[in-house]
Amino acid sequence: MAGNTFGKSFTLTTFGESHGPALGGVIDGCPAGVPVDINTIQKDLDRRRPGQSAIVTQRKEPDTVEIYSGVFEGKSTGTPIGFVIYNTNQKSKDYTHIKDSYRPSHADYVYDQKYGFRDYRGGGRSSARETAARVVAGSIAKQLIAPIEIQAFVSKVGELSLPNPGAISDFSYIEQNPVRCPDAEMAAEMETYIKQVRKEGDTVGGVVTCIAKNVPVGLGEPVFDKLHAVLGQAMLSINAVKGFEYGSGFAGASLRGSAQNDLYNEDGSTKTNNSGGVQGGISNGMDIYFNVAFKPVATIMQSQETIDNKGETVTMEGKGRHDPCVVPRAVPIVEAMTALVLADFTLRNRNSKL
Repeated sequence: MAGNTFGKSFTLTTFGESHGPALGGVIDGCPAGVPVDINTIQKDLDRRRPGQSAIVTQRKEPDTVEIYSGVFEGKSTGTPIGFVIYNTNQKSKDYTHIKDSYRPSHADYVYDQKYGFRDYRGGGRSSARETAARVVAGSIAKQLIAPIEIQAFVSKVGELSLPNPGAISDFSYIEQNPVRCPDAEMAAEMETYIKQVRKEGDTVGGVVTCIAKNVPVGLGEPVFDKLHAVLGQAMLSINAVKGFEYGSGFAGASLRGSAQNDLYNEDGSTKTNNSGGVQGGISNGMDIYFNVAFKPVATIMQSQETIDNKGETVTMEGKGRHDPCVVPRAVPIVEAMTALVLADFTLRNRNSKL
């Protein structure tokens, strides 16, 4: 299987399966001398881990990271950073009913066709549990790119949405509610709705908005590696993501140039930020902001028709522990992938001029 490495100068290679002994990764290209606070990494992992509230999967995993190389006395050494997160609460028997059948909208069928076999236990490598390794690497990347600050939050669940989420500046309530929505009233509505959807044996999607502040001018390469293009690739590589838009996004297609254009202030900043902090594929010093759309989780606790590996029609109903809505746990993953992109371009930017 190819495609397990992300980045060019600051790279992450991940390994492991949902129901294997462990997941982990190797970070290459991290310069020596970067502060690596293990407690900060663990806090980010705790935000992603299962079982943290009543509206997420109840799989109980401590998700404790162990760093085996590349860090000494609290700083990176410049050598590859290797780390592992051990699985402790696998219940593989929950998936024996899909051993020979394909779950609708999962990777089961395409994995079987592409590789000739698949790990049906929780989806194996296609499981979103793989993203735990991304959160570890992203947390280290955040420490590398400081003072850049990255904040993601849930701006939409089903039809419930925040108006103008890109303008939100108060993030203090995000970690005080299980939905990770910055508005208290909307967070309560979203939580109630997710619980209702779960009772019905169904799932619901949503949107995560991300804002990166203090980004310097100059990150991004202007042709194939435009900053927004690589951010889009990063977000679309996350499980269940169906869409990415930055700045004015699809709404900008309805505007005239006179309304879309960001006029300059004398200091080089812009009066508006329809560009979402990126112009010509390069950061312009304004806040980078974008939205990431997540589909409803494919496993539902309702009977559905599907096919088995003989091509015969069978009936299937989801079993085991699953998220009724993935977006609350996706918040730290979106932040992590953003940090990996910005860390990679930060290092690449050092070669842009003498």
